Amino acid sequence: MDEISTGLLENFKDFISSAERDFQEEKYNPAMSSYYKAIAILCDFFIYKERGLLPKNHRERFLFLEMNWKEAYLLISPLFKEYTDSYNLRIQGTVRFVSDSTIST
Repeated sequence: MDEISTGLLENFKDFISSAERDFQEEKYNPAMSSYYKAIAILCDFFIYKERGLLPKNHRERFLFLEMNWKEAYLLISPLFKEYTDSYNLRIQGTVRFVSDSTIST
């Protein structure tokens, strides 16, 4: 596995670990942020693996997903609003959905 792929998977594991710890400590906003970042990194990993490119931002990531992996796009796209809501709003029940939806390596 090349350096970029390895780095992405390591980052994924770090964010999942942070998310689980924050969730256990009932710190739901940081947990939501870390869960979403883990999901985004996993998307980037698959995009990189299939296309050899890394998205530069959320917009580019969503475009790649929408054009190439519609089902993934439809699952992940709604989570972006939950993620951005966690910047300003107190998050509670939504984190459980993201936690149950994440994939571990």
